[in-house]
Amino acid sequence: MENNTNTTKLGRPVNPNSARQQRIQELNEKREKGLCKRGRPVNGESKRQETLKLREEKVKSGIELKRGRPVNPNSERQIRLSKKVVSE
Repeated sequence: MENNTNTTKLGRPVNPNSARQQRIQELNEKREKGLCKRGRPVNGESKRQETLKLREEKVKSGIELKRGRPVNPNSERQIRLSKKVVSE
């Protein structure tokens, strides 16, 4: 005995000539071609982009990048901490 279930499409029918459906179709075509522009465009002349270029050049050339703020060994705090470590 076979179970045959007939399913009907639920919801409102799609009108392919509507403005919304045409816009969706255009967006899908652009996505397939890779022409869909999304997000804020990159400004190549910005300070941030210059910083990223310099960083990338350093990585490619093999220069080790340091993280965080550099420590000043002659600051009052570092001197105080070094005396505290030595005394313990």
